[in-house]
Formats: sequence, structure tokens, C-alpha cells
Amino acid sequence: MGEEMDTMKQKARLALILKTSKLRLWFFHPATRHYFYLSDTGEYEREYNPAEFAQFFHRDDLDLMRKIIFDVCEGKQEKGKVMIRNRADNDADCRYYNMSISVAHRDANGEPSLIMTIQHDITEERRRQDKVNEMLIRYQTIFNSSLLDMLYYDKDGVLRDINERACTSFNVPSRDMALDGSFLLKNNPFYSQIAIDKMENSNTGSIIDFAKFQSPEYRVDELQLKGKMYYESTINPIRKDDGELEGIYMAGHNITEMVESFHRLQEGVRNLQQGTEHIRQYIANIDYALSVSSVQLVNYYPHSYTFEIINRSNNSKLHMSQLRCIRLATMRFRRTVNSLLNRMDHLTKRGITQAIEIEIRDKKGRQIWLLFHMVPMLNANGEVERYFGMFRDITDMVETEQQLAVETKKAQDTELVKQAFLTNMSYEIRTPLNNIVGYAGLFTTEHDEADEPFFLEQIKQSTGELLLLVNDVLYISRLEANMEEYAYEKTDFAAIFESICRSALSSVNAQVSAEVIQPYTCLEVEIDRAHLQMIIERLCKLSCMLTTSGSIITSYEYHGGELTFHLEDTGTGIPPEVLPHIFDRFARNNQGLMVGSGLDLPITQMLTKQMGGTIDIQSNFRKGTSIWVSIPCTAYTIDKKRDNDGRQ
Repeated sequence: MGEEMDTMKQKARLALILKTSKLRLWFFHPATRHYFYLSDTGEYEREYNPAEFAQFFHRDDLDLMRKIIFDVCEGKQEKGKVMIRNRADNDADCRYYNMSISVAHRDANGEPSLIMTIQHDITEERRRQDKVNEMLIRYQTIFNSSLLDMLYYDKDGVLRDINERACTSFNVPSRDMALDGSFLLKNNPFYSQIAIDKMENSNTGSIIDFAKFQSPEYRVDELQLKGKMYYESTINPIRKDDGELEGIYMAGHNITEMVESFHRLQEGVRNLQQGTEHIRQYIANIDYALSVSSVQLVNYYPHSYTFEIINRSNNSKLHMSQLRCIRLATMRFRRTVNSLLNRMDHLTKRGITQAIEIEIRDKKGRQIWLLFHMVPMLNANGEVERYFGMFRDITDMVETEQQLAVETKKAQDTELVKQAFLTNMSYEIRTPLNNIVGYAGLFTTEHDEADEPFFLEQIKQSTGELLLLVNDVLYISRLEANMEEYAYEKTDFAAIFESICRSALSSVNAQVSAEVIQPYTCLEVEIDRAHLQMIIERLCKLSCMLTTSGSIITSYEYHGGELTFHLEDTGTGIPPEVLPHIFDRFARNNQGLMVGSGLDLPITQMLTKQMGGTIDIQSNFRKGTSIWVSIPCTAYTIDKKRDNDGRQ
């Protein structure tokens, strides 16, 4: 009876230990291959055959655990450990277990007769770890992709983390260099005046003159920091509950360019104000000059229907009838003049202001515009007696307004072109990006491993297209801003022409004959070799893409102070309706397809124009295309090959 009580107590202790430790015991009989769980009371639960036992766990994990059990049974290993999941319909119900497998009993021959497994529920630990990993990933993503400079110092003031943007701001060559433990908070010129133990959450703005921090510990010379830097930052100390400092996060950005731009803007505003004042004074002087010279005084007498012009120089007066006034105006203003005269005939008491184009022309052959201002003159009874006013020549002003309207229309058209370019660029960039994201996403889903090389090839191809497009967009922006520099030097074009063409035509279809005609033995000209080579290479590569059979012929000629490159192919040609738009950005053929990055021809055209040259294209649809690029240059040596008849 006493032994039975001891056994029950031991089972109760075991059950308590298993329950508090989130453990369960189960056994495997190698002879029957059946499984038994040990209940909370320490007794064996019902027997499970392999099929029944498999319902508890994930199939793939169960196969791995069975392999370890069989290896232990066969003596291949003494014990084993594996992590498996239960069977669940969704991730929320999924639980994770660590299985520790070992031999519980051996028979007389030393063979395992009973295998014991300790099942430890690690679901909560696993989820906590997943959450920690997720938070770490988020932290690293935010830290490294932030648009601000991000730095982290530990409690001792040693730099422990820094993002690439901060490395750029402080001229740090590499992130590894910054994290070697030698960069201290007290040696940072922006925060050296603040004691680390007294730092609080705060926003700071600093103006640092690096010339004042020449001590070696500041490493100003090493990082090549010069001049002044304006810097805004946020200091965020991290402290424990007891107030002990754990570390300091700092986020900031270099606002030097912004501040200097503001200073330049202020200077510009001052200059503008001065210029405006000068213009105002100038206009005042002009108005005064007009008031004493070119402005003419006029009267209109509604009772006699007479228009009177007063010449102040000799006090003479010119009287005009209504019909003559109307005929003096151009056809489109005659109705307006008639309306104004009718209003004055009806004795309106309102002033009249009207610009009118007349039939008389000035010395420049322009139709003269006159601006009239008329006010009623009342008698003692408050009745309109006449209209007094003045007019002046505003032809220049009208012409300026017309030119302004034309330029405004041009600017609006240019803006529409830019908007269309940005829209197309956005679409063209999204296309390879979507391909990259799409194929990369396939790696995280169930797929055939045999498809992975295809996925990688598609990602590589889309990456190349994206890189080509971005490089061309940046380059065409540089050309638009006139930032490209051209270096002209004496070059033997005959010596380099064939190698340039052969290299550019290396990707041509095997069924296409690529011919390079070399008409000169030596042709020394002063050209920008690099940019001319770029033009030739882009045109040749485009021709390779569009020519699948026939031939591509390249040649050149120097005549009349111009070096002319000629390319002729038997490719697909350009449809007549597409040819006028061939130099548009992202232009497409009649099938809606774009060749290359869509910017090769616009870049080629801009390079040619900026070098003072011209580019012409003639094309027959489905027959071929001919391109001529002419660049003005000076020739120093011309040695042309002779034909069989000895002619040059």
C-alpha cells in the first residue's frame, strides 16, 4: 500500500512538472510501431497507430521526426532533436514543438525496445522571437532607408550604427570604418559641447565652422570636412525605468544647401527690389516724357458729332467726323468705334477707356495701336457738354503682349511635352520594376525548382532594362540642362572608325551582313571623339535590333568642312506616320513597340545639335532605313584611298 502511494505521488509530481514546463511525454514501440502519450496523471493514454498519430502534426515535419526515430531504433544515432508543427488550418492556430528523442528501454540484446520523446511546446517563444525578428527587420529598414541621417551611440558614447545617408553627409568613406569603435560622441563637432549624461529629447540647429575643430580627435582633416555646415537634428536618449542611459538615437539632415539657397534668394530679392525701383523710376520718366510729348489731347462734341485732336506744339486742331473716325480704325475695330461714339452721343457719364488698332502704320510697318481715355465734362447743370481725353501709341506694348502670349503658349506646350515625358518615363520604369517584383515574389511561393533559372534570367533582363532606362533618363536630363562638356582634339578618325562600328555591330543577327566601308587611309580631324563614338554606337545598335536579314552598311565622308557618318540597313523600316515623331521620347512603332530604351534617337539628336551638327533619317517601311549624321569640324590631314583607276 505504501509503495502504491509513493508511486502515485511521483506521478503527481511528474504531471505537475510536465504541466508547468509545457512538456508532454509520449513513447514509441519499435515492435508495433505504435505511439502512446503519457497523461497528466502519469498513465498511458490510448494507443495510436501511425496513421492516427500522423493527424496531430504537419506532414513534412512528421516525416523528418520519423526518420530520426528510425535512426535511433537502428542505432545510427543515440538521440535526436527536431522542431515540428501541428496540423492547423491557419497560422494563428499553428503551434510549434521541440521534440527530444532518446532510448527509454533496451531489450536483453541491447536493442531499443521503447523510444521516449519529450514534447516541449515552444509556440510562445517562437512567436516572441518572430516578433523580435520582425521588429529588427523594420528597424533596419527604417534606419537604412530613412531620408534623414540616422546615428546610434551606446551609453558610453561610442557610435554603434549609422546609415548610408549619414555617411554621405559627414564624408565617411564606408560604414564599416564608422563602426570600428573609434567614432565617439564627444568628438562629434555637432554634439561635443553637450555632456552625454545630460542629453534630453530635443531638437537642435547647429552652425559648425570646421576650421575651428582642427584637433586630431575631431578627424576633420581625415574626413575632408571644410567650410561651414548648417545642420538640424533631433536627439532621442533611451533610458531604462530607473533613468539609466542605454543609448542615444540621433536623426538629422544637412541643410547647408537650403540655407545658402535662402541667402542667395534674399540677395536676389534685394537685387530684384532695387531693379524694380529702377524700373519704376524708368517708367515714371517714360510716362513724364509721354505726357509732355507723344500723348495727344482730344475732345469729342456730341452735339456736333465732331472729334477734335489738339496738337500742343502749335496749338492747331484737327476736326474729324464720325465716319472718318470709323474708317480710320481697322475692319475688326470699326464696330467698336461706332459703339463708343454712340455711347458718347447718348451722353453717358461714365469714363471710356479703349485700345483701338488703326489703318495707319508706323516706321516699322506695324499697325498702330492707340489707347484712348475719355471722361465727360459737365456744365453747371450737370449735363454732359463734351468729352475730354487723351490717347497714346501703345503699339510696342501690344506687340510685347502678343509675343508674351506666343511665348506663354510655347511654355505651355513645353510643359505638356514634359508632363507626357514624365508620364511615359513613369510607365516605362514601372514595367521592369513590376517584372522584377513579380518574378522575385515567385521564389516565396510554391514553384518548380527547374523554373528558377528562368525567373533569375527574367529578373536580370528587367534589371538591365531598368538600368539602361535610368542611365538614359539621367543623361538626357544632363543634355537638357546643357551640362555636358565637349572636348575637341585632333583625332585620326580613319584609325578608329572600323573598330567603333565592329564593336557596335557585334550583336547583329547571324543572317545579317555587317559591312564597314573605310574610304580613307588617314583622316585627322578636330572632333569630340567620345560623343561622336556614342552617336555611332547608339545608331548601330538600334539598326541591329531592327534588322533581321539583309545587310547593314556604315561609312563616312569628309566634305565641305563636315564629317558625315552614313548608316544604311535593310531592316523593318519606319512607317510614314511614325517617321515625323521618330525623335520624340519613348516613340513607338506602328505595333506599339519601343526599341531600346526609347531615348536613343532623342539623345543622338541632342548630342548632334549641341556639337553644331545635323541628323537626317530616310526610311521605307519594310525595306530599310538610311541615316546621315553631319558634324562640322576642321581637317588637318586627308589621305583618301585610291580606286583601281588611281582616282581619289
